[in-house]
Amino acid sequence: MSDPVRLRYRPETSEYAWTFGGVAPVRRVRPGSVLELWSEDAFGGSVRTVDDLPSRVTRFPFVNPQTGPFYVEGAEPGDTLALHLVSVEPSRSWAASATIPFFGALTSTPRGPGLQPALPERVWIYDIDRTRRTVTYHAASRDLAVELPLDPMLGTIGVAPSRGEVRSSLVPDSHGGNLDSPEVRAGVTCYFGVNVEGALFSIGDGHCRQGEGETCGVAAEAAMDVVLVVELLKGLATPWPRLESDTQVMSLGSARPLEDAFRIAQSDLVDWVAAEWRLDALDAYQLVSQAVETPVANVVDPNYTVVAKLQKRYLPAAPVYRGTHARLRALARGLG
Repeated sequence: MSDPVRLRYRPETSEYAWTFGGVAPVRRVRPGSVLELWSEDAFGGSVRTVDDLPSRVTRFPFVNPQTGPFYVEGAEPGDTLALHLVSVEPSRSWAASATIPFFGALTSTPRGPGLQPALPERVWIYDIDRTRRTVTYHAASRDLAVELPLDPMLGTIGVAPSRGEVRSSLVPDSHGGNLDSPEVRAGVTCYFGVNVEGALFSIGDGHCRQGEGETCGVAAEAAMDVVLVVELLKGLATPWPRLESDTQVMSLGSARPLEDAFRIAQSDLVDWVAAEWRLDALDAYQLVSQAVETPVANVVDPNYTVVAKLQKRYLPAAPVYRGTHARLRALARGLG
C-alpha cells in the first residue's frame, strides 16, 4: 500500500471560517489523505491574560474560528464522511477560560431570562504541561492551584448543513458543529452525513479539557495541532453525528429542550444498533435501554448536545461502518 497523501495547513487570520456552510473551501483533499492542521482557540487568541476580558478583546459573533472548510473529492449527499483523529495536542503552553455575562448554565441567559444581574466577567489562565500531561487551574480569589489531567478535544467538527443552510460555528445540529463533547478526542473516528457536494468539513474550538456539560459555557480553550485522516463511505447515510472508539459506539443528538437532544441521541443509537447488528428495532431498544451511558456534552450552546454510547463488548463482533475505524487506527499507528 502506498503512503497516504499528507497536507499541512495553517490558516491565516483572514482565512478563518465562522460558519458551517456558506464558505468557499480552502483546500481540496482526496479520501485517504492525512491532514496536519492548526486551529485557533475560541477567542481567536485574544484572551492571553486575566485582564483580557472577552467583551473587550473579542467581537461577537466572531468567536469559534474554524479551520476549513475542506472539499472532499467524490463526496456527495447520501455518503458518509469519516474523520479519524490521530492526534489532538495543544500548541501553546496556556489555555483560557472565563465567565461571560448572561452566558452559561447557571445564570440568566437571553433564552432563560431572570431579574438577577449578570455574573461578573472574569478570566482564568491555565498552565499546560505537555510532558506531565496536566492543565493547572489557578483560583482567582485565593492562592490555590489544582492540577487536572490534560484531555485535549475538539469542540467543533462537522460538515456543511443541507439545503444551502448556513449555521454559526456556535451551533450544533445534525451536521455536527459546536458539539462540545469531550468524546471528540484522539483515537476516535467521527462520522458525518454528507449534505452537499464535497462535504465541506471544518474543525476548531480546541479544549485542553472540559467537564461534561461545559457548565460555565467556556472550557479550557486552546489552540490545537490536529492530525486527522479523511475517508469517504459511498452510499452510506448517517443522519446524526456518530463516533466510534476502540471500545464504544456513540450517537450525538443536539436540540432544545434537553430531553429532545436525549431522545435524538438514544433513538439514533437504537437505529444504528438495529441496522449494523441486524436486530429487530424493539430488541435494539431493549438492549440500549439496559446498557447505554448518556453523558451530557453541553447545556450552554444554542442547541444542547447529549451523547448516547454503548460498549462494543455488549454487541456481536462485527465491523462497524465497513470496518473503517479499525482500518484508520491501523493507518494512524503507521504514521508514528
